[in-house]
Amino acid sequence: MYLGIDLGTSAVKTCVLSPDGAVAGTASRPLPVDHPFEGASEQDSATWWDATCQAVQSLAPELRAAIRAVGLSGQMHGAVLLDAGGRAIRPVILWNDARASQECAEIIAAEPKAGDISGAYPMAGFTAPKLLWLSRHEPENHARIAHVLLPKDYIGFRMHGRFVTDPSDAAGTSWLDERTRTWSPRMCEVSATDPAWLPDILYGAEIAGDLRPDAANALGLPPGLPIAAGGGDAAAGAVGIGAVSAGDGFISLGTSGQLFVTNAEYRPNPDSRIHAYAHTVPDHWFQMAAMLNGARPIAWLAELLDQPIAKLLTEAEAAAPGPIFLPYLTGERTPHGDTEIRGGFAGLGETTTPGSLMRAVVEAIAFTFADAVEALQTAGTTCDSLLAIGGGTRSDFLMQTIADVTGCPLGRSAAAEVGPALGAARLACVAEGVHASSDVFAKPEVKDWFEPSIERTDGLAARLKTFRTMYPALKTVQATIR
Repeated sequence: MYLGIDLGTSAVKTCVLSPDGAVAGTASRPLPVDHPFEGASEQDSATWWDATCQAVQSLAPELRAAIRAVGLSGQMHGAVLLDAGGRAIRPVILWNDARASQECAEIIAAEPKAGDISGAYPMAGFTAPKLLWLSRHEPENHARIAHVLLPKDYIGFRMHGRFVTDPSDAAGTSWLDERTRTWSPRMCEVSATDPAWLPDILYGAEIAGDLRPDAANALGLPPGLPIAAGGGDAAAGAVGIGAVSAGDGFISLGTSGQLFVTNAEYRPNPDSRIHAYAHTVPDHWFQMAAMLNGARPIAWLAELLDQPIAKLLTEAEAAAPGPIFLPYLTGERTPHGDTEIRGGFAGLGETTTPGSLMRAVVEAIAFTFADAVEALQTAGTTCDSLLAIGGGTRSDFLMQTIADVTGCPLGRSAAAEVGPALGAARLACVAEGVHASSDVFAKPEVKDWFEPSIERTDGLAARLKTFRTMYPALKTVQATIR
């Protein structure tokens, strides 16, 4: 058996993979997110480790006893800052934190080739701008830094005691030279970062270390297990769905959203707001449209209305088209690169119902994927069909709406909800050295296909056009209320 651990934003998810490739068990534990001020998003790394231990311990004892290797995945871009003793200096600044917008502009001004070097122009959620922000706003914390890790790599550190990352997570920091897959001295220089703070880089299926006895006891696992370096959530999700060869693509519907296509060469196009990153597997890169909000607005609206998601989605599917929603609750990356924009409804009226609001939210998520497809086309990449992963794949209505809006068939496998945790388990399986990657990284069987409907596509086209007018309009309005 092989264990995959995915440190998400809203939960830690685990997946146990059997040697024949079947999912033998899953478990998860929720995680809180703190917002200490407007635009800030943080988590306590101690809660990550506690939730990881609880999630693993909740797996059946016979499964835990049979584990032969462990792989890691996690949310990207977070700044985990440790002192010389390996202790956390402050809460982790997350991928959807917007405080470092000014620092991004200054990094680009200092190094105009930043987008070409690191695969995307620095954005506030990336790790490097956060270090520059810390040097100015929390100099006492900046002075204590001895190590900087990505979120999943902190879990790895707690397990094996080494400072290690993989190319895909390193890619999301703005410090990596994507062509050489090494840390860029220049990008470190312009972001107040000492390269000595940064971890070693190993491919996802390489062994980062062995499980220490104290960590094994906390997790309820056998000591000495090999721990694979793993991958950032996007790349691990790609491994889980078999997107490891040129042209393979998928969408991810988690807290954030991604449209991901694997490439055999490095293809940067920073002006399109597409991320061009190193993959966690050797000799491959990927292009990715990154949407900060993903399927999260569905849960947000359900929480706001205090109604079950399933009930609202049923009502949404039956509702007539009504309001238009801009889903930028925490800003947006692709295609706008705007951390300050926020969401809003247009067209509310006396007849607006909870179901019609949810329909607007579902359509808006689909519209962001239409923007992503257009951005990828601008970057020279097209998609004939895509697989889908993440919790949002549970909704047939959302899947069908995305297919209709993008005109691209979507496939859903039986393990679609497992996502990056499955990829992490697959990396662990290869790391053990018994199974060939070509066998382990196979594409899963598609259980359901969602084919675009010309009738629905034509009906949504006008609403997509209206949706695209909302961003500049709301941006103008927002400027007057801040």
